[in-house]
This record gives sequence, structure tokens and C-alpha cells, in this order.
Amino acid sequence: MEISANTKIDDLLKEYPFLEDFLINLSPKFKGLKNPIMRKTIGKVATLGKIAGIGGLDLDDILAALTKEIDRQAGKAATPDESTSDGAGSVISDPVEKQAALKEIIKALHAGEDMAVLKQRFSELVKGVQATEIAKMEQALMDEGLPAEEIKRLCDVHVEIFKEALEEQDLPEPPMGHPIHTFMKENRASEKIMSETSMLLGRVGHPPKPEAFTENSQALKSLIERLCDVDTHYTRKENQLFPMLEAHHFTGPSQVMWSIHDDIRASLKQAREAFAKSDPEGTIAPLKEAIQAIRDMIYKEEHILFPASLDMLSDPEWVKVKEGEADIGFAWVVPDSGWPENIIQQPAEAPPEPEAVVQDVAGALGLDTGHMTLEQINLMLTHLPVDLTFVDENDRVAYYSEGPERIFPRSPAIIGREVRNCHPPKSVHLVNQILDAFKSGSRDTAEFWIELGGKFIYIRYFAVRDTSGYYRGCLEVSQDLTHIRKLEGQQRLLDWE
Repeated sequence: MEISANTKIDDLLKEYPFLEDFLINLSPKFKGLKNPIMRKTIGKVATLGKIAGIGGLDLDDILAALTKEIDRQAGKAATPDESTSDGAGSVISDPVEKQAALKEIIKALHAGEDMAVLKQRFSELVKGVQATEIAKMEQALMDEGLPAEEIKRLCDVHVEIFKEALEEQDLPEPPMGHPIHTFMKENRASEKIMSETSMLLGRVGHPPKPEAFTENSQALKSLIERLCDVDTHYTRKENQLFPMLEAHHFTGPSQVMWSIHDDIRASLKQAREAFAKSDPEGTIAPLKEAIQAIRDMIYKEEHILFPASLDMLSDPEWVKVKEGEADIGFAWVVPDSGWPENIIQQPAEAPPEPEAVVQDVAGALGLDTGHMTLEQINLMLTHLPVDLTFVDENDRVAYYSEGPERIFPRSPAIIGREVRNCHPPKSVHLVNQILDAFKSGSRDTAEFWIELGGKFIYIRYFAVRDTSGYYRGCLEVSQDLTHIRKLEGQQRLLDWE
């Protein structure tokens, strides 16, 4: 058995059970290996590379120690993952040389070389390629200038070349409640929906029979709507998982996969719109495209993205992924309980955030969802396309935004002024009614709109409450909607010039 940084603990201990006590003697932080639940959960995804960091040990030292112990107890040496690429046609296992070989194969593919020839070259040169190595190879090609769109265009062909090697590897088995476990649980639910949809499309026929389409229309509508919930699955990937990978300078998934997500969304939208127009062919063609693309994405997730992510991210980083998931929601399923309560004890000091993502900015204030300096906060407020005025719980003006084009005039003299004195006498009673309703909790908003100087002005008042529900003030937001009311059709981000 070859042992390397990517060797999973569960695989190692199945082959050499005596190493359990040996590892625990190397570091007391490995005592969780005695726990059978830990072995069945974390042990299936944790690698020697990861637990070396947990135990505070040098990876090379732990590999050498394990090799020596296996030789002593089993009477045969384990094979460290060292290069064997000296002779022509020999298998490459050195990580650097393997990456170079993978890149050359993919470059040849993009240059138009025959895929069958490249698959043969791959099988002759590279054995047991890991998902992480494929992901790193694509990332390296993008770093060298290969456009993300080109990677996306041939993404399925890349997978086809490596498919045999990928299928030799076990799928991830993360513990229940882990973000990857939830993603995979959603994948199983989507496969069931896609299977039902495919069977129904079979009854509709190809080309679709109008009477069969009508007869099955309600069931088809329900399945399309359910399948569209895949958007939540992708949105969680894009906003929770991808940022953590980008912190490790691994930007390939967010650039390539996000684009494929959008293609799937567009196909599903096209199917929904055609269904609403009772267009059988216009419904079924994009629906089949979406189903195939979703199935392909599941394969890429579970054979490449998820294994690479599990290998790359630490437990504290996975906790951050999990913390924001509920705000986005889940597709079709409810996450299981369990993780992170059962994670292996981490070192007391969590690893620092990558410098490229979080910088120690002097004077930054910790907000609920980020860090900003007072200067940044002031700039943000003065660049909003609305006028803001905040009145505190004592009914005195505490703040107003000084934007380039204010709708209603304000001056520093109103700061600290009783808000009732900022309105003409004939409307003071209405101001009192709004504030009383906000304070009593009977209302949370009030809105008005007027035409002023040829402009359509929208004015809203919001009760501001703290986390305990106590009234802390009133926020006035005024906005010129004149231009917005004239908008028609759509102008997408890609249409911008």
C-alpha cells in the first residue's frame, strides 16, 4: 500500500490495524481514533496530511515513522509516494511531475489532439490521480492564462479522460450534518426528481404528443418547479463554499462551475416559460438539457469538487461554511444533526485567515457581517442612491447622509434637534402617530409617495429595533423613482458597456 499525504486514515487502519495505537502514541490529539463513531465519520475523509497538522507533526516525519513501523510489525515495507518516473513509460507518482504531466495532457486536448490517444497516454503515465490533483491542475492552467470559458467548454471532456481513475476512488463520506453531507443529500433528492421527470417525459413521447402533454401537464409542472429548487443548492455553493476555496487561491470552481450553474438556471427558466405558453417542444428540449447538465454537475461535485474541498479546508473553515447555510436555505432536504459537535479536537489556536482575503485594517469596526473602518462606513452611506435620516429613541435627529444630490435639504444644525420641530405644524400630529405606532410595536413601516418638481419621490419610515426587540429609533429613506418607473424589459450584467 502506498502511503502519502492523501492517504485516508480509515484506509490506512483497515490495512494496518496496529497503527491505531502507534498514532495515538505519536500525539495525544489522535486519541479520537479510538472512538468508533470518529473512525466511521472523520476517519473516512481525514488524510495523513490533515491529521499531521492536527497533531502538530511534520508530514515527512509521520510518513517515515509509519513506514518504519509497518516494516517492523508487518515484515514488509509500505511504499512511500515517491517518484518512479525514471524509465520511459513508467508511472509518475511524484506530485510535481504528475501535475506537469496532467497539464500537458489537457493542453494537448485543448490543442485538438485525439481524446482516445490522450486517455491512453494518461493511463500509461499517471496512476491513481486524486481529485485534488485534477482540481489543482485546472487551477494552474487558469493561472497560466487559459480562459475560464475554455476550461468550461471542455470540462466534460476533462472528466471523461480522468473518469476511470476517478471511479476507482470512494465517494466522500462526510459525517452527518457536515456541509458536504448536506450537499450530497440534496444530490440524492435531485436524482429522484430527475428520474421521475425522465419517466414522465417518456410517457409524453418524443416528439411530444400534444394529448399526452396535456394529460400529464400538472405532474410535469410540479416536477419542473421542484427541479428549479436546485438554484438554492447552487447559491449555497456559490456563497458559502466558493469563498472559502478562494481564500486558498483556488478560484477555478467559482469561475467555471458558477457559469455552468447559470446555464442550468437559464435552461430551467426557458422550460418554465415554454410550459406557461403550452409549448411542448419548447418545454421538453431545455428541460432535458438541464437534467443532463445537473447530472454532470453532480458527478463533478462528488468526484472532484467535494473531495478537493475536504482535503483543502480545515474544520474551523467548514464551521464558517455551515454558519451561513441556513440564511440561504436548503433544496428539498433538512440537514442532519451531528457535525460539528463530533469533530476531532483541533489545536487551541485556529489557523489564521489567508492574508489575501482578510487584512488587519487599523481602526476597523466589527460589524455583524464584516469589518469596516469609519471612513468606509461614511463613504458607503454617502454613495447610496437614497437619502437617509436617522432619529434616535429620544426622537432627536442623530444622523443624515450627505449625498451628491439630496432630495430634501438638510444641514448640520438639525443634528440633535427634536424631530417634531423639523416638520411644519400641520403635519406634526402625523409624525407623532407614526412614532407612537413604532414605539408601541403596532407598526414597523410607513410609506408615502409624492410628485415634486417633475420627480416621483418615494418616502419610507422604518422602526429600528435591537436584537431584543426594543425600539431604538426611526430610519427615514427617501428615493427618486422617476427613472426606475420608466424601466422596461431587462438589461443584464452581460449587456453592460
